[in-house]
Amino acid sequence: MSYQILGIGTDIIECLRIAQMIERHGETFISRVYTEHEINYCSTKKAATQHYAGRWAAKEAVLKALGTGWRRGISWRDIEVRNKPGGAPIIALCGGAREVFEQSGIQTMHISISHCRSHATAYAVAEGVT
Repeated sequence: MSYQILGIGTDIIECLRIAQMIERHGETFISRVYTEHEINYCSTKKAATQHYAGRWAAKEAVLKALGTGWRRGISWRDIEVRNKPGGAPIIALCGGAREVFEQSGIQTMHISISHCRSHATAYAVAEGVT
């Protein structure tokens, strides 16, 4: 069995945009977009906004790699960014995102996230069999 790339996705966002959403909508915005695990992770960081922005970009990149956008009942919280013990990000899917993942023959979703004071970016690769 050989694996191949079934989808790719990338996203970039201004950290200021996420900061404004948090300032404007507070806990309502955070709890609608981020899982409890993501909130706990980001809120402990000195540059929390950059980490929230990185996770936003990762969720968008994963949607693009899945090839769905916000269709098929996928919600923000269906895509969760976690970290391996060494810090590398990994993706955990549930709900509609998990259904699309399984139906598409995807075996692995790779993710890379970078951020600085002004921007956060992410790149996702869906790998599997057809």
